[in-house]
Amino acid sequence: MTERSHESHENVPSRQRRRFAGISSRAYEHPADRSALVALRKLSGFDTVFKTLSGLLPERSLRLLFLSDSVRVSDAQFVHLNDMLRDACYILDLEKVPPMYVNQDPQPNAMCIGLDEPIIVVTTGLVELLDEEEMRAVIGHEVGHALSGHAVYRTILLFLTNIALKVAWIPLGNVAIMAIVTALREWFRKSELSADRAGLLVGQDLQASMRGLMKIAGGNHLHEMNVDAFLAQADEYEKGGDLRDSVLKILNLLPRSHPFTTVRAAELKKWSETRDYQRIMDGHYPRRDEDKDTSVTDSFRESATHYADTVRTSKDPLMKLVGDIAGGAGDLGGKLRDKFTGQGGGGAAGKGGAKDGSAEPQEPRNPDEPGAAGS
Repeated sequence: MTERSHESHENVPSRQRRRFAGISSRAYEHPADRSALVALRKLSGFDTVFKTLSGLLPERSLRLLFLSDSVRVSDAQFVHLNDMLRDACYILDLEKVPPMYVNQDPQPNAMCIGLDEPIIVVTTGLVELLDEEEMRAVIGHEVGHALSGHAVYRTILLFLTNIALKVAWIPLGNVAIMAIVTALREWFRKSELSADRAGLLVGQDLQASMRGLMKIAGGNHLHEMNVDAFLAQADEYEKGGDLRDSVLKILNLLPRSHPFTTVRAAELKKWSETRDYQRIMDGHYPRRDEDKDTSVTDSFRESATHYADTVRTSKDPLMKLVGDIAGGAGDLGGKLRDKFTGQGGGGAAGKGGAKDGSAEPQEPRNPDEPGAAGS
């Protein structure tokens, strides 16, 4: 990206990074995330309707809270974070640099929220946990959320989750709200995979992205951790156990807004090895000015194909069973018994089964200009 190294951050490697001028968020969005967003963008006035809710949502309160009780990143405060933020916006060609705040919280976390304009918030726990390259990937992750428009829908999710708690005493009221919240969480988990990809496009350092996810899972003990072993955990998680474990995985995941950390690492590594990623790095990617011509039908078809491929290639016992059913496997009763009890060879896949294996906006900084953060 830039060949200049910041004087107070000499350990940041000096190297060039690619810039993706005019890139559409469709380039890095997970198929399930992309299909939902394409459909929403096609609904005339949809964003306007959501934004009119700003009077009902606590967005103004949040902005005032962060302005009054957090530290706003700028040329005068957390300068290295400000440089990385502007660089990330330059690489992904985001026209306005969103305000970013550092909030005192020992829990490592970051988020991008807001209806009118996105706000990025990172906690002190995260700033203290990650090194420069790992933090660059996280900031790129949040800028990816902003470019995709995720901030609007995440704000709605936070609002509905809060409402669900308040109406829990009303018969069926909580059920209705929680049904919406559950659907939004499933979409948002996929949006996190999209943003991880955006973080990789900004940082352009897969190992740094892997390290950051490992640290979020296990703390600042890199000398005690290993990326390959961490990824092996994801493989063990996916294929281990029987149908009872598959059901427990689903129950554990439902209340979460983010996928499990090992799964995120495995998904990101898998995407980094695809032709799609290489084409982006070679400069061949969808442009923002083409978004209006995107077909909703094609997007849903891509999403359906992705889920079908996931079932076909998954090592999870439940997904293997779904593949068996789709492939017309015989002795279904026996397979169900074996998968629930973990006995026999019931785990073999059928025809469809798996194979192993409110600040003033800043202008984005051209990182080749003097004063840009180097790495």
